[in-house]
Amino acid sequence: MIIIPAIDLKEGRCVRLAQGDFGRMTVYDDDPVGVACAWKARGAERLHLVDLDGSLAGVPCHEAVIRDIVAGTGLPVQVGGGIRNMKTVGSYLWIGVRWVIIGTAALRDPGFVREACREFPGQVILGIDAVGGRVAVQGWTQTTEETAVALAKRFAEDRPDALVYTDIARDGMQVGVNIEGIEELAGSAGIPVIASGGVAGIRDIERLMPLEKRGVVGVIAGKALYTGALSLEEAIACTKGRRASGEGR
Repeated sequence: MIIIPAIDLKEGRCVRLAQGDFGRMTVYDDDPVGVACAWKARGAERLHLVDLDGSLAGVPCHEAVIRDIVAGTGLPVQVGGGIRNMKTVGSYLWIGVRWVIIGTAALRDPGFVREACREFPGQVILGIDAVGGRVAVQGWTQTTEETAVALAKRFAEDRPDALVYTDIARDGMQVGVNIEGIEELAGSAGIPVIASGGVAGIRDIERLMPLEKRGVVGVIAGKALYTGALSLEEAIACTKGRRASGEGR
């Protein structure tokens, strides 16, 4: 299981939202590239970038910053937010992004998702953001009647590389991960799952580890890393089985 630091981008800055609410935003740094390099220096092997402005606008708004992060860190990067057509997918992959995350379009334009999976195998991640198990779209501003499990099953045969499952009610709140929801999705979809939302500390990493055998391949950590509630080094050591000997403490 891989620990993936999150960098959420708004107006060129590194921010975090509480429960996806743009009115409850905390700015952590004005230099997202510097933040990305800092996570690499602390052991990150992959980064999760979200273009928050893009998620609302429906088009990329931070492509230049993302390009600089890719070039500056050399790390594999996954990007979500405002990816609604093949031109955007191609543009991101051309600048070196390893995976594009398709969220809103998965519900509104399933043909696009299938085309992207077919044209760029292994480079498309399905983004499923949910409140109470129901899918939310358009930068989390609209909740639908579609369930996360039903949406994931719809694309199982298209073989996306993974799906990122975000529990919006927990995101940015440091209240603990939704183990039950993550386990249900991993057991139902047949697609590798990256968990997101609610990580409060090392205990959440320990709770997720047994789900690796169910197909949970990673966890995205945001606010807990920025506040210091979770040490990236300790979390990585936990996933590599070194905490028992005291390493990473």
